[in-house]
This record gives sequence, C-alpha cells and structure tokens, in this order.
Amino acid sequence: MNNEDYKAKYAIHEACREGQTTKVETLLSSNSKLAHLRDPDERLPIHWAVSYNHLSIVELLVQVKSFDVDVPDAAGWTPLMMACSRKNGDGEQVAELLLRKGADVNMKNNNGQTALHFVSSHPPALDLARKLIETHKASARVKDRRGHLPLHRAAAVGSVPLLKLLLSSGKSPINATDIDGMTALHHAVSEGHGDAALFLLTQGAEWDKKDHEGHVALELAPDAKTRKYILQAAEREGIDLE
Repeated sequence: MNNEDYKAKYAIHEACREGQTTKVETLLSSNSKLAHLRDPDERLPIHWAVSYNHLSIVELLVQVKSFDVDVPDAAGWTPLMMACSRKNGDGEQVAELLLRKGADVNMKNNNGQTALHFVSSHPPALDLARKLIETHKASARVKDRRGHLPLHRAAAVGSVPLLKLLLSSGKSPINATDIDGMTALHHAVSEGHGDAALFLLTQGAEWDKKDHEGHVALELAPDAKTRKYILQAAEREGIDLE
C-alpha cells in the first residue's frame, strides 16, 4: 500500500489525531463502520482521539453503534488507559466520559498494567486517581509484569498525595517488592525523593528490607545530600535508619 492509499484508507484515524471534528463527523455520516476500522497498530479511531485528548471527537465516537469502551489495541491498551497516561494529567475529562460509558478500570494491557498504574505516574492526575479508586473501585493491589504496583510508580515520581491515597483508600501493601526486590521506598530513595521516602517510613515502610542485589533503600540515594536529608528527617520522626 503506497502512502496515498494509506492516507485514504485511514483518513478517519488521521482526522482523530489532528483533532478535525467536522471531518470525523462527515466520515462517520457516510460510513459509520469506519469507527471500527483498525489500522496496522490495531488501533481504532477512538484510540487516536483519546491519545491526543480530542474530547469532541471522543464524544462522537462513543455514540456509534456497537461502540466498545474497553476495546484494546495491539498492546492491550484500552481508551481509558490512554486517557490516564496523559503526562500533564489533562485527560481527565475524556477519562470521565469513558467511565460514564462503563469502562473497566481493572483491565490489564499486555504488560499487566491498569489505568491506575498510569494515573499514579502523574501527580497532576490526583483527582482522577481518587475517582478511579473511591468511585469506580480500581484496585491498587495489582502488579504489572515487572512486579510494580501503582504505589511503586507514585514513589518513583515522588508524589506524597498519591502515596497517601494509594495506602489509605487503595489499601496498597507498603512493603511489596517488584521483580528486582525493590519496595516503594527503594524507588522513592533511588529517584531522590526525600519527602516521599520520609512519608513511606512514617507509614511503616521497612527501611532495612534489601533488594535482590542486597541494598537497603538508603544505599540507593543518588547523592550525599539526599541521604543526609532522609537520615535527619527520619531521626526527627524517631526513626533510626542506622
């Protein structure tokens, strides 16, 4: 298939990427089955519209007959996962629309990740994370193929509010390990997030737990300044790390 044929066949996918709402509406009016056309990546138009956060186009596509809100692409990503993976957290409106349509919050992609894994990587998405857990019963106890819980991700980005949510409402285990034997505390310390590390310690994180290479979390501090901060802050909380 040459480039021109490709563009013609997948015109609706391109329109969804570019945010061309009127064009999408015209194409659907002439042939509603285009909403179910998969491109070479097994993506439907809905996947592209959600990925690029074009709410008006998503609103059109969810009204198409036989719309499947949980339809996965080749990698197992659902539209909800894509909305939740928006780096600046601006996919909340699209995510809420998909949730109203009955999106399954606990579906896993091919790497075992759920929507909550992606939300937990983006601190601006705190409100969305709360809705997933408290309103839609997303589980914070699901591990992906690398053994990561959403808690590991929140620790790696240093978000104390997300950690609080996952431990309280989400009832996430605090000392669970990934395939490298690393806990959330290991991830927080290794990324230099002293405040997140301190919070985990005050919540019962086991500071002396070793990863598969025999390291306790404090040994993974990226520099002396971070290590000193954690030691002093922990001491003020009555936690002896030495």
